[in-house]
Amino acid sequence: MHVFDSGAALAEGLAGAVASALSAAIATRGQACIAVSGGSTPKAFFKALSGKPIEWSKVVVTLVDERFVAPDSDRSNEKLVRDNLLIDAAAAARLEPLYYPAPTAEAAAAAAAKQTASIGRPFDVAVLGMGSDGHTASFFPGGTRLAEALDPATPRGVMTMEAEGAGEPRLTFTFSSLEDARLLVLHIEGNGKKEVLAKAEAPGDEAEMPIRAMLRRASSPLQVYWAP
Repeated sequence: MHVFDSGAALAEGLAGAVASALSAAIATRGQACIAVSGGSTPKAFFKALSGKPIEWSKVVVTLVDERFVAPDSDRSNEKLVRDNLLIDAAAAARLEPLYYPAPTAEAAAAAAAKQTASIGRPFDVAVLGMGSDGHTASFFPGGTRLAEALDPATPRGVMTMEAEGAGEPRLTFTFSSLEDARLLVLHIEGNGKKEVLAKAEAPGDEAEMPIRAMLRRASSPLQVYWAP
């Protein structure tokens, strides 16, 4: 648990840790890859990270999950990343999106799985978020393919998910794609999210609060970054 006094301090602290991990990957393997999440929480972190002195041309950025919406939609995680992370020097990074203009979400997921197959085995960094219902990525309680998504035997890749609270159909990396990231982060803010985390850490079914799968079974230790 990494605790910060404010959202601004959290954004800067997390950006520093991620920048170090990406730079170490570049030094070791010549390139780095990071999977990031959407929502309102990451904006300040994205902007802080974009200003870090990284060899951005050697960084591949992808998304933990995405809505099946066009990239110019205000609900698009891709748009969030382009507007807040891939700016200034960080614009040199390569983005591998999950949305593709296909007739169905299933077809888009298949295209995304093919395009992202060469990156992230494992990811150097994966930054997860968490909803008030205990979902992470697009692993929603009651999701149509939740058991498959959380099954460690389900291969790495991108799959679809639909759920009552999700709005549009979703595209999401599987548990097996995320759980072994070299730096695996849960980025949350506010006392409400801290209470949700405490509930998730208590005994209970993973299907009720899917973040439990990451807390209990991820092969990399989950680093929680939190500010009130």
